[in-house]
Amino acid sequence: MDSLVSTEWLARHLGEPGLVVLDASNHLPDAGRDARAEFAAAHIPGARFLDLATLTDPGSPVPAAVPTDAQFAERMAALGVNDGDRLVIYDDSAVKTAARAWFIARMHGVAEVAILDGGLGKWRAEGRALESGEAPAARGSFSASPGPGTVRFKSDLLANLGSMAEQVVDARGRARFSGEEADFRPNIASGHIPGSRSLPFDLLFAHDGTHASPKDLRRAFEEAGIDFDRPVVTTCGGGVTAAVLSFALHLLGKADVALYDGSWSEWGADPATPKETGPAVV
Repeated sequence: MDSLVSTEWLARHLGEPGLVVLDASNHLPDAGRDARAEFAAAHIPGARFLDLATLTDPGSPVPAAVPTDAQFAERMAALGVNDGDRLVIYDDSAVKTAARAWFIARMHGVAEVAILDGGLGKWRAEGRALESGEAPAARGSFSASPGPGTVRFKSDLLANLGSMAEQVVDARGRARFSGEEADFRPNIASGHIPGSRSLPFDLLFAHDGTHASPKDLRRAFEEAGIDFDRPVVTTCGGGVTAAVLSFALHLLGKADVALYDGSWSEWGADPATPKETGPAVV
């Protein structure tokens, strides 16, 4: 199974043993949307609601940190996922939250995990079947294990400032990156991590919500000043759209990519961290 599957592919394989479809929709607070209620109203047949908003490690000092092995394994088992199952993840979110779920699943050892290209929006636009309600699955047997997917911490980004040995690319919109637009969360500074590049995540998609071609994805990163021969750290507001950049780099075959999990919600909240404003210098 490829890392990115089409709606046509999923329609052909839906219902196969060992194939689990997860709705990873989650929304920003100002969107005024309830992901669980929307799932109950309409979802891909047989899908299960991941509840990505709560798939975090509350014991971590990092805001909305990735879950531990044990926390992830418990969520998978509760959703009826078994070791060896293939996961197809989709969302119906403006911030493309399926990528965050893909990142978490891979780092906890799910060998076959894909994102549905175009998500629920494309599935619905094509007139494909939907169902409502929730049908709890029988508990599965799942064991998390280390997999690909590297997280960086604030201390790593601070240590990287002098050398910029790892390129830092920010998925937020240009106005938030430059500091022209204030952060929507209280007590968060404006601006960006010094030396970081700007690549708004929405530039990586076509008008129908599907991913841009590999050629266009690569061009977007290169125009942002990213050198494909050097390692990259992705960042954003809270570690969600950073995963969109990470997934795009994965599609391009780049493996030396890490994700700053705390992202600007951590960096911008710390008065001691250096900040820059203005556009990125490429």
